[in-house]
Amino acid sequence: MSRLALRSPLTSRRSSSSFTHRMDLLLLLLVSPLLSSYFHGGSVVNGQQHTFIIRSVNLSVKPSSDVRRDTNVTLRCQAVISSTGQEVLTREYTLYKDESVVYTKKTSSSEDFVFPLPGARVSNNGRYKCKIKIKNQNMMSDSKKLKVTGLADPVLTLSKLNVQEGEEVTAWCSAPGETGSIYFHFYDNSNESHVERVNSNQAEAKFSFSSSGSHQVHCSYTVLITADSIKSKQSNMVTVTVRELNVTPDLEVSPHSKIFEGDPLTVWCTVQNSSLGPENIDLYLSQGSKLLKQGNTSVNHSMVAQAESPDGLTFECRMAMGNIMKDVTKTVPVSELFSAPTLTISPAEVFQREPMALTCRSETFAPERIRREDITYTIDPQPQQTSEVFKMRAPFIDLNYTCKAQAKGIEKHSRTLMVRPKVDVSVPKISVDGRVIVKQPFYIHCQSDVGSLPINYTLYRDYEPVHTISVQRPDQKALFSATVYQPEEIYRYMCEASNNHKTSQQSRRLGAAVIEPVTIPTLMVVPELTQLKEGDDVYLICRVNGTPPITFKWYHDDKTSPFNTSTTNRNAIDYRVPLLSSEHGGTYYCEASNHANKITKSNKVLIVVKVEGASDSIWSERKPEAANEESSVASTDPDVEYTEVVHPRSADPAKAPLKKGTDTVYSELQNSPQGAADHHDIGLVEYAELNGEHPDVNQYHPHIDHHQDLPEPVE
Repeated sequence: MSRLALRSPLTSRRSSSSFTHRMDLLLLLLVSPLLSSYFHGGSVVNGQQHTFIIRSVNLSVKPSSDVRRDTNVTLRCQAVISSTGQEVLTREYTLYKDESVVYTKKTSSSEDFVFPLPGARVSNNGRYKCKIKIKNQNMMSDSKKLKVTGLADPVLTLSKLNVQEGEEVTAWCSAPGETGSIYFHFYDNSNESHVERVNSNQAEAKFSFSSSGSHQVHCSYTVLITADSIKSKQSNMVTVTVRELNVTPDLEVSPHSKIFEGDPLTVWCTVQNSSLGPENIDLYLSQGSKLLKQGNTSVNHSMVAQAESPDGLTFECRMAMGNIMKDVTKTVPVSELFSAPTLTISPAEVFQREPMALTCRSETFAPERIRREDITYTIDPQPQQTSEVFKMRAPFIDLNYTCKAQAKGIEKHSRTLMVRPKVDVSVPKISVDGRVIVKQPFYIHCQSDVGSLPINYTLYRDYEPVHTISVQRPDQKALFSATVYQPEEIYRYMCEASNNHKTSQQSRRLGAAVIEPVTIPTLMVVPELTQLKEGDDVYLICRVNGTPPITFKWYHDDKTSPFNTSTTNRNAIDYRVPLLSSEHGGTYYCEASNHANKITKSNKVLIVVKVEGASDSIWSERKPEAANEESSVASTDPDVEYTEVVHPRSADPAKAPLKKGTDTVYSELQNSPQGAADHHDIGLVEYAELNGEHPDVNQYHPHIDHHQDLPEPVE
């Protein structure tokens, strides 16, 4: 409709020129798809746009979704559509069952789409849904499940009720009134003999009874649906009488007793009392799964007896006539001429390239037929020898051996014997697990890279055995607990490995770093406490004994966090307090620790700075001292050393020079960038270490491990 409306103005331009006409057609082709897309979901009728939308689709099952057989069921598909204009919309309904299309219908009616299922059957079971399509719009309903229960009883009929053995009978099984795809099952007595799948409600089967007597024949059926299969009840029972054919197979074996391995045997298979021609009979002579001969009325077979089983040799003569099978079996005992050989090794455990012996021997034989000397033996992979005992050296790798015994044309083989030569243990490696700390338990690990398990590891201290561990599994370790009280004791340990009684391997002596825990630090002050003055540089020196690296921490007053932490490979460190003033007063101490994880604290030093002329010092309970007087006062705490520093006042404090001890040394210290640590060849710590004592307070060697991270001033 939209193209027709556009064609009228374009046609009026035809008279201008053929070129304009071609352009009009091109424009029409380009615009039409755009307009079609623009008016999606609607159309134009008499110049008016007609728009619609499918709002919903619903499928209902009446009277219920769960009904009995023969119920009239109705599937109703209801669509709700909104539209403008009066145009009649063509609707296309599609009904699905289990995702397969059942029915499709086009209609211009706005009535609901109804699909009847009169007299519902089990074959109608399934999930249904419907789809509606109007022009380029479509919508699918939700699925609804229909379940029909109840089947008709099956009915069985036979063509004959009295037959001869092997005669054919036709059976018919029907499912009255049922529809769909059906499996029919036919039974002879309780055994299912035929299964037929058909798309009707009746199936046929052929019976041929191979045994005489009374046979109970019945049938049943199963309706095949997508989700489930519904099986019927059992049909009526029909009795068939079968007469036996007067023909049987016969089996003879010669000789039938006192048979030994190697004796000749002849077996006959024949048919007795046969009134039928040979062309109607097939005979099969077999031994186990091996077919020996095939013929019509008589077959025979000659062979050499073998003692293949303790139960003897079993033969079968089978007669086949059409679908009738009859058979007879016989078992004859066969005695062993000699037993299968056994292969053994001596010694039971052998190491690479050590002498060993393999023995091949049959334990029993038949003395009435052979002597023991008549049995010969060979071994593989060395077939050139023929004795019972084979002497050789053990191989380097795992190797399989078998042996063969032979007498009067009879051969017998032993079971496979795998020789797994053991590997001598290699020199063990000795090491420690983790860190070794004086006076603390640690573990010594002993391990050989090569050697067959089990391996016995023994720990020695000064050549005396301490303990032995037997390693049985590859994931097991030989770990010995030990303790040293001096670092040099570590060299007293070594270990031994052995996996046989002949040789053993010893490791080197144990070598490992031994950590000595740090001692209680000693805290020193340089210069002497009695010589401290305001403006001086003060050094706090912390010294310990222990294995580096050592971590030192400095604390001021009662603060829980250190104001400086340093780790060094030396046993002493110093902290520099530059330009001593009242803000630096308080208690100082240091902590030390190393890899022994033991933390020790030093003695405490209390530095008190007093201003000259002040009415009170920091010690409010102490009487004021004379001006310019410096004194050291002992504390009631034996770990705290108190120092009072007097601050002399000048008329012009800005012009008052700072009094220092040795100007040259102080110059060196003050020239350090930002008061950072200076490192000289000789310093306070080196002096203390070389002399084995605290440095003299008059010796001013400022180089140590210096630190100038000052604590916050205390108000």
